[in-house]
Order: sequence, then structure tokens, then C-alpha cells
Amino acid sequence: MRIPRAISVLVDSFQKLPGIGPKTAQRLTYYLLHVPQIELDNFSDAVSHLKKDTTLCSTCRNVGESDPCLICTDLSRDISTILVVEQPLDVLAFEKTGKYKGLYHVLHGAINPLENIGPDEIFCEDLFKRIGDSGQRIDEVIIATNPTMEGEATAMYLNKKLKVTHEMMQSSYKLKVTRLGMGVPTGADLEYADEVTLSQALQGRRDI
Repeated sequence: MRIPRAISVLVDSFQKLPGIGPKTAQRLTYYLLHVPQIELDNFSDAVSHLKKDTTLCSTCRNVGESDPCLICTDLSRDISTILVVEQPLDVLAFEKTGKYKGLYHVLHGAINPLENIGPDEIFCEDLFKRIGDSGQRIDEVIIATNPTMEGEATAMYLNKKLKVTHEMMQSSYKLKVTRLGMGVPTGADLEYADEVTLSQALQGRRDI
């Protein structure tokens, strides 16, 4: 039986999304066949405007509607502290705790040699520029990459480069580089951690 082209194209498109296999892609496609046309149009419009109506903040690289983003322009935030995370979803997770009031830096990934992802493929250099070129004093950088092999490798790399960058500035103050403390299980993604766990990890962060 020959599947209509419109269906096969959408199935192939769904399969390109993370965590979506062939059967799930087929179920989603055939489900949409029963959705009223106006809802399909609204769905299509939302997807179409996803990238058009969002932008990466040139300062922290988080996803927002403006550049700089609302967090970077919030005068109530502690501008002397930067929390480094892998993905924008991690920012949402920490914001839900209500415990962190500093700034963020989103890497959009982690160092993974097996996938040919090095420091140049994620926003590491932008972080170093914030430390080296910033007109403001940065007292602490909290590295909150995931507790995975890739996350730990990224944390080690950032720690070394941040300290070298700060030494080159010949600043009169010491830059504190810390790592999230106990509470987040090894191998876990921060976006799935609950607010209590993340709050405890923040409070128990350690020097590296």
C-alpha cells in the first residue's frame, strides 16, 4: 500500500525530533489527521514563528524574545555571579527554585569528543569573553553542567580556562569557580531535577 506523500513527509519530519521513533511519528501524524483544520493552522503557525519570534541573548546565550534578555537586563539580579548551564531548559529549572538571583550563561551543549563536539562547538569562548572583557566584577562562576561524563569534562575544561583568563587580567580580586554540590545524581539531566534538589545542590556547591 502506497502511503500518501503528505503523510510520509510529516512522519519523516517527526522522526527527526529527539526521542521520536517511527511508530510514535506515525501515531502523531495520523492523530493530526483527525484534528480540526483551524487547530492544525494554529499549530503550523506556532511552529513557523518559533525561531522568527525568539532570539539568542548576545550576553548569556539564553533563548528569549529580546536581546539582551530579560534576565540580563534585570537590575535586581546579582551581576557578580554567573551560573553556567548546558541548555536553556536548565535556566528554567533553576528559576523555578527561586533561590538563585545571579546571571546565567548557556553553553548549548557539552564537550563530547565521540560526537566531535569540542569547546568551539558550544558557547565557551563567549563565557571567557564575559570574564575577560567585562566592565563589571565577576566574583563567582558556578559550573552547573550535568553530572555526566560529558558534563564533568566540560566543567574541568571551563575551570582551567576561567582561571587562566582571570590570571591574564591581573585583577586585584580572586575569581571563585565552584561546582554544584551533592543532591543531583550522577548521569542525570538538571532539567528533570526538582526544585528542592537543585536548591540543595546550589547551597552545597564546592570549589574546583
